[in-house]
Amino acid sequence: MDTLFNREQARTTLRILCAVLCCLFLLMPSRLKARSAVRLGADRMEILVPLLKNKQVALVVNQTSLLSDGHTHLLDTLLAHGIRVTKVFAPEHGFRGQADAGEEVADSRDLRTGVPIISIYGKNKKPSAAQLTDVDLVVFDIQDVGARFFTYISTMHYVMEACAENGKAFVVLDRPNPNDFIDGPVLEPAQRSFVGMHPIPVLHGLTVGELARMINGEGWLACAPDTCRLTVVPVENWKHGAPYWLPVKPSPNLPNDQAIRLYPSLCFFEGTNISVGRGTYYPFQVIGYPDPKYGSYVFTPEALEGFDKNSLHKGKTCYGTDLRGYPFEGGLSLRFFLEFYEKSGNGKAFFFSRPQWFDLLAGTKTLRWQIVKGMNEDEIRASWKPALDKYRKTREKYVLY
Repeated sequence: MDTLFNREQARTTLRILCAVLCCLFLLMPSRLKARSAVRLGADRMEILVPLLKNKQVALVVNQTSLLSDGHTHLLDTLLAHGIRVTKVFAPEHGFRGQADAGEEVADSRDLRTGVPIISIYGKNKKPSAAQLTDVDLVVFDIQDVGARFFTYISTMHYVMEACAENGKAFVVLDRPNPNDFIDGPVLEPAQRSFVGMHPIPVLHGLTVGELARMINGEGWLACAPDTCRLTVVPVENWKHGAPYWLPVKPSPNLPNDQAIRLYPSLCFFEGTNISVGRGTYYPFQVIGYPDPKYGSYVFTPEALEGFDKNSLHKGKTCYGTDLRGYPFEGGLSLRFFLEFYEKSGNGKAFFFSRPQWFDLLAGTKTLRWQIVKGMNEDEIRASWKPALDKYRKTREKYVLY
């Protein structure tokens, strides 16, 4: 009797354990399931290797150019498949992604593979004809964050232009957009710069592959009506609106998912005297200024290797707001900016310490004028709607997912 009872008890326990495990799987964060299911363009060697075989190939890559396993770099993978990679073109922050924002990146050579690395950030933002003479095809594989002022897409534009002008093919290995929203002011032609080259909103709601299609299709290259010979290797198992979390930080000051979500909203502070936490271990997650009136949270920017070595208010105690635990789902918010402008109480000249830079980030002079005038967020957003509606119609022609 005792034996039968023990067996039945064991079966019951096993059934309960199985039910619990099933529930745990169903409740597993979509983040983990989504990441394991996605196949990046860089993973799709069955498409890529035949495209590149017997070609002389240049790569536009950095530390984000990893396969879905999170540690295998595209350069190493292609070399292992016998692809002839003649050089790497490195964007802002360099091949390993360690240079500060705006820091000039020097030419070098990859220590592991010996492949030459040519900087296309600094004086030379566009590959020259001489640099493309020994190249048949250029592959672009860099993780974007979906914000117009994130300069990797400006680098892509210039490389597309160089390829179009020199008769070279251009291949984009596509990746999901972690800030997959359409929001913010659309860039006006007068504010075109390296932090905004296209008439698109701050959050454009495109992957880099889709944006490349738009650049070609809308005739935005300087050599238009000539276009780039473009191939996009698409992502598998991802659709617009699906979440995506990055396995590696895309730039020194975007160390985690929260920073990436807040970046489109907090980047406007870069045109002011308010710190966004550069020089701390949580950039784009805290905001403050050396004055207690800005808030009770305290931080002190320093020179930090791997983050920012020349931060605003370095060595000064800043007071403000900690947004690390803020339940922000993404998109563009003016709330933080408008609150700090009101707290400053010192007028536009004090707050907007770099007005021209702010206008370039915003893509318009209107936003600064609206803030100074005292318009609220709803009123400002209403002014964006006509241009956003027009942009959405244009975008529909180029979406892949």
